[in-house]
Amino acid sequence: MNAPTTSHYPTAPTEQRAETHTLSVLVDNEPGVLARVIGLFSGRGYNIESLTVSETEHAKHQSLITIVTTGTPMVIEQIKNQLDRLVPIHRVVDMTLAGNTIERELAMVKVRGQGEHRVEALRLADAFRARVIDATTESFVFEITGASSKVEQFIALMLPLGLVEVARTGIAAIRRGPEGL
Repeated sequence: MNAPTTSHYPTAPTEQRAETHTLSVLVDNEPGVLARVIGLFSGRGYNIESLTVSETEHAKHQSLITIVTTGTPMVIEQIKNQLDRLVPIHRVVDMTLAGNTIERELAMVKVRGQGEHRVEALRLADAFRARVIDATTESFVFEITGASSKVEQFIALMLPLGLVEVARTGIAAIRRGPEGL
């Protein structure tokens, strides 16, 4: 007979899908802060897909670290809680959950080509509103700004046209409206 069993342990969690989240972390601008934040990620085996850092309030000596990471909802919550406990951190905001945010990335894309490939690269750059920031008789360097998906799409289209090199800044994010972080 298979009688129902009672257990004091919760049922095994159902499999959760990994999600990508953008975290904005307001920190004191002092030596070693970034190393501590990165150490938290590397020490626990969390991946950082994108990382940008810049001073935001010079008078208060504060910087904003924008981290894009991937994990299950439970892992993302664990990351936010662990970041919150680090001493130089003032605030951690999950921009993905906050909603009403703007995310942008900048990339410089070098394409080598002549003839039709060159003309096609210029045509696509115009369609994507990418600027030519350097040009020689054999190559172009384009600057493109926008959502990461737009940057990815532009790079994919440049690949068969003679893509040589890509340099990307990583994601910067900010909330819409009058409120600050």
